[in-house]
Amino acid sequence: MKDPNNPCIFCKVIKEELKFENELAYSSSDSYPISKFHSLIIPKRHVENYFDLINDEILACNELILKTKEKILKEDPSVKGFNVGTNAGNVAGQSIMHCHIHLIPRREGDVENPQGGVRSVIPLKQHYTRKS
Repeated sequence: MKDPNNPCIFCKVIKEELKFENELAYSSSDSYPISKFHSLIIPKRHVENYFDLINDEILACNELILKTKEKILKEDPSVKGFNVGTNAGNVAGQSIMHCHIHLIPRREGDVENPQGGVRSVIPLKQHYTRKS
């Protein structure tokens, strides 16, 4: 199996695959989408994870998250929500060691019970009962 980290697959920007781009980041489709239009927002500078980004890169990524979200909503009115997240470190599930932020469109009924959203990264913690 080819190692996506050697060389880093996110360091080579393929212009034809981009949704949006600015000076510091780009957005593209996820190669293994969780849902239709699942996108990645990736800083151009090779940094391992979100916590290594400088403020300008965070702003550049956020700009592309918002642009990509608007494009998805225009293309697919069935999208009613989004999950936005990043994995930082092997124990958090990061497999490509170049920061990337997932923008995952959500549709009504795509899972039986969406309560807890991103909490499902630890399945037994996803569903909870509010304390009075």
